[in-house]
Amino acid sequence: MTLGGLINALKVAGKQMGKVKMAFFGAGASNTTIVRLILAAGADPDNIVMCDSKGGLHKGRKDIEADKRYYRKWEICEATNPNRINNIQDAMKGADVLISLSTPGPGVIKAEWVKTMAKKSIVFACANPVPEIYPYEAKEAGAYVVATGRGDFPNQVNNSIGFPGILKGASLVKASKITDGMAIAAAKCLAKTAEKRGINPDDIVPKMTEWEVFPSEARDVAMQAIKDGVARVKMSAKEVYKKAYDDIAESRKLTETLMAKGFIRKPPVSMLEKALKKAIAQAK
Repeated sequence: MTLGGLINALKVAGKQMGKVKMAFFGAGASNTTIVRLILAAGADPDNIVMCDSKGGLHKGRKDIEADKRYYRKWEICEATNPNRINNIQDAMKGADVLISLSTPGPGVIKAEWVKTMAKKSIVFACANPVPEIYPYEAKEAGAYVVATGRGDFPNQVNNSIGFPGILKGASLVKASKITDGMAIAAAKCLAKTAEKRGINPDDIVPKMTEWEVFPSEARDVAMQAIKDGVARVKMSAKEVYKKAYDDIAESRKLTETLMAKGFIRKPPVSMLEKALKKAIAQAK
């Protein structure tokens, strides 16, 4: 998850959540939710600028205010960007963090924009299937930590590492909804788990193969659900962890058995080679 990755990216860069300047590119459901969670986790709203396809989000965006469908975007307009910065290039100048969930790239985020960011900058380019800027290009432009939504690049920060634990924890206590507190608990668990085994600029979050994180994530989410009053079943932290661990381990064992017996087949090598050639061509 993005928040979990950001927590550890800030640690390796030696920066603090409440003091950094952040730019957000793309204002769809994903990025507006990310902003809301990051604000709840301690970011300073005065240091946040979000831009959509029409410019910066601020109190002057009457087009957003007038459309009730965009009430989440209007909340961000009211809370952030007091200087009414109106484009992503200006928002990135001196910024410590860029989080982009916009149009697939490459070339959507320019290297020259990254060069204007603060020292030890953090760039999350999360569009799929191609990030807004390739990691090597962002690094060459001065970014210290780069993350994407893809598993074939370092630092995958998409929801694939959040869903297993969040949904397992929520389902075990029969939560009536997923609260922001539950999402933040999951993000903090992911960050803490990665930190325990060691983090660096190219390794800030657990990978999907580190499945042992999911029972811990489920436990923390379930406990937060109980705290938030949305759990309809009460369980102890130990009970949640054991049940989640056993269920996930059994599912993995079953999947491995089905693969070994040929019921679930691996992707053909030709398909992987075709995907690799396409990625190389796009990079050129």
